[in-house]
Amino acid sequence: MELKDWFAKGLSPKEYIEGMKVNKEAMKGVYKRFSLADEEKDRLEKVKGTGMKVIAITEDWCGDAMLNNPILLKISEEIGAEVRFILRDQNLELMDQYLTNGVSRAIPIFIFIDKEGEEQAVWGPRAIRVQEIVDDERSKLPAQEDEDFKEKQMNMYKRLTASYHQDSEIWHTVANSIIDALVSEK
Repeated sequence: MELKDWFAKGLSPKEYIEGMKVNKEAMKGVYKRFSLADEEKDRLEKVKGTGMKVIAITEDWCGDAMLNNPILLKISEEIGAEVRFILRDQNLELMDQYLTNGVSRAIPIFIFIDKEGEEQAVWGPRAIRVQEIVDDERSKLPAQEDEDFKEKQMNMYKRLTASYHQDSEIWHTVANSIIDALVSEK
């Protein structure tokens, strides 16, 4: 299938959000509280009104998707781009074309296509700075064999998720990372 066909197959933002069973309120909360800064809007000018479309490979249980999807929606609104959500686990044929490091089905992955359906940019699954935060947190965990590993890992995920919900600096880090991918291709 071509990218334009995947886009046509995808769920609208409304359909995706209505169908969410996990992270729905958290994602809506980030969306409600996040706004693009003027500098971010200025950087998006060159892709505004170009008819771009976005395919977002995602799942509602994913904490990174809970953080990144609402920021993508704000960016897409700013530039007039339509977004369609493709559920990863039901669409491995597409997911496997966008593996992280060639092996991982990490999500979300955002595929920006032009009016003709040609890929213009790809972003995901995390902003570099967010990945550094995750890596730093993981480095503090004990060995997997340690009896405290699972508890400490769960606490780490709770801390990360809380920061994803509340830290506007992280939101702008994500926005700028997506914008970097989008405008560097133009």
